[in-house]
Amino acid sequence: MQDQGRSTRKRTGGRLKNVRKRRKDELGRLPTETQVGEPRFRTVDVRGNDTKTRALATDVASVNTDDETVSADIEDVVENDANPNYVRRNIITKGAVIATSEGEARVTSRPGQTGQVNAVLLDN
Repeated sequence: MQDQGRSTRKRTGGRLKNVRKRRKDELGRLPTETQVGEPRFRTVDVRGNDTKTRALATDVASVNTDDETVSADIEDVVENDANPNYVRRNIITKGAVIATSEGEARVTSRPGQTGQVNAVLLDN
């Protein structure tokens, strides 16, 4: 269980007294590690009568070139600064460099939050 509420400690390091219990909207979830593969999505309920579409796996990216946006097939994850193991496991996060049918591109969206992969073509 991941608590994203107020810290239990003060800036000085002293303990803060609990005023109330945790609230459901303060609990976090495990990260959605979007993989390259057959498209799979999951819809989750979030605070404020809203939903998020999480991409569990995808093989299509909207790649932005200089003058247009094209839909490209994702072939592989080339580089991922978030975690070096993500390259081996083919996990896409924001900032990852992916090999597409249009060339190498850097991911600018958050597929685990928005359910889609948007990328910008890199100059090679």
